[in-house]
Amino acid sequence: MNDDTWKRDEIESPCVKICVVHPVERICVGCLRSVDEITSWSRMDPATRTAIMAELPSRAPRLRQRRGGRAARLEGRSAK
Repeated sequence: MNDDTWKRDEIESPCVKICVVHPVERICVGCLRSVDEITSWSRMDPATRTAIMAELPSRAPRLRQRRGGRAARLEGRSAK
């Protein structure tokens, strides 16, 4: 059997196996795709996949905004 039989000329998934959907932004924190994009990826045409791949880097800053975490809680206690 030829190896070319199993190779497909299509854009691969950006999945990095960190599948957690951000509760506010509603995108995966691993690959930055929406749930709809993830579930329909295998049915998308190459042009649609290319457009999504081009847009993914611009989504990353949406997840970098921190709510404060431990530092904010500690700061809040010292202000009391």
